[in-house]
Amino acid sequence: MEYRREIDGLRAVAVLPVILFHARIRGFSGGYVGVDVFFVISGYLITSLLVAELDQGRSSIAGFYERRARRILPALCVVMLACLPFAWLWMLPYQLVEFAKSVVAVSVFSSNFLFWWEAGNYFGTANDLKPLLHTWSLAVEEQYYLLFPLSLMLAWRFGRRNTVRLVAGVAMISLALAVWGWRRHAGMAFYLAPFRGWELLLGAMLAFRAPVADNRAASTRSARLAKEGLALAGILLIAWAIVSFDDITQGPTLFTLVPNVGAALIIVCATSETLVGRMLSHRWLVGVGLVSYSAYLWHQPLFAFARIRAREEPGVLLFIG
Repeated sequence: MEYRREIDGLRAVAVLPVILFHARIRGFSGGYVGVDVFFVISGYLITSLLVAELDQGRSSIAGFYERRARRILPALCVVMLACLPFAWLWMLPYQLVEFAKSVVAVSVFSSNFLFWWEAGNYFGTANDLKPLLHTWSLAVEEQYYLLFPLSLMLAWRFGRRNTVRLVAGVAMISLALAVWGWRRHAGMAFYLAPFRGWELLLGAMLAFRAPVADNRAASTRSARLAKEGLALAGILLIAWAIVSFDDITQGPTLFTLVPNVGAALIIVCATSETLVGRMLSHRWLVGVGLVSYSAYLWHQPLFAFARIRAREEPGVLLFIG
C-alpha cells in the first residue's frame, strides 16, 4: 500500500479536537467527532492492507493479529502502568475500585461495555475523572477487527463485487441500528460496536475503489477541479462538526454522517495535487499524525489525574501545557 502523507495529516485533524474537547476548551464542543474520523481512517487503512493481501493471494489472519498487537499493545500497556502509582496515591477508594475494573476491562478490550454499564452517558462530568475512559474506542475497533478479517476472507470467495455489496449492506444495517439506538438507548449506541460498525465499514468501502492515481480520468481539468472542491467540502464538514456539535448531537446517528462523509471525501479526493492534500501533508500536521495514537492514549490520563489532584477545574494553560 502506497504511503499517503495526507492521511497522517488527517489523523492530526482528528486527534487534536478530541484532546481540546476533553480539556473543555471553548469552541471545540464537537471535538469528540475526531473519534468518528479515526474510525473511518482505520477502516480504510486496515481494509486496504487486507484487500491488497487478498488480491495477491497471501492473506494471513495470524499475521494480521500480530501486526495489530505490535501496534496497539506496547504503548497501551505503558500508559496503564504509568497510571497505577497516581491512582493509588490520589484516588478515593471508590475511584480506585472503578479504576481497577477499567484496567481489567482494557486488558481484554471490553472497556466500552464497562463504561456503558457504569454510567451510560459519555458526556457526564464524572467521566472526566476516569483515566481510561477514552479506551472505549480502542475496544470498539478491536472487537470489530476480531470478526472483520475472517468475514472478509470468507466473502472474498464470492468475488470482489459481491464482497462490496455485502459490506455495504452490513454498513446500512449498522447505521439503521445506530439511529434506532440513539433514540432509545443512547448510551448503549454510543459505546457498543454494533452501533459503530458502519463508521469503520464506510472506510472499508473506500478501500475497494481503484486508487485515484490509477484512474486516467483523474488527470483531466474537470476531474482535478472536482477533487479540489470535494476535498475542500470534506475538511469544511469536519470543521463544522467540531465547532457546532455538542452533547445534544452525540452519535452515532445521522448527524455523525457529517464528519464521516467529510473524512471519506478527504481520503478519496485529497491527493498531493489538491490544496487540501498539500495542507494536510504539511510536516507539522504529519508529525502530529504520526504520534496521534500515543497522543490519544496519554491525554485522558493526564487530564483526569490533573482534575483529581486539583481542588477545582484546572485552567486552560495547564491543559495546554
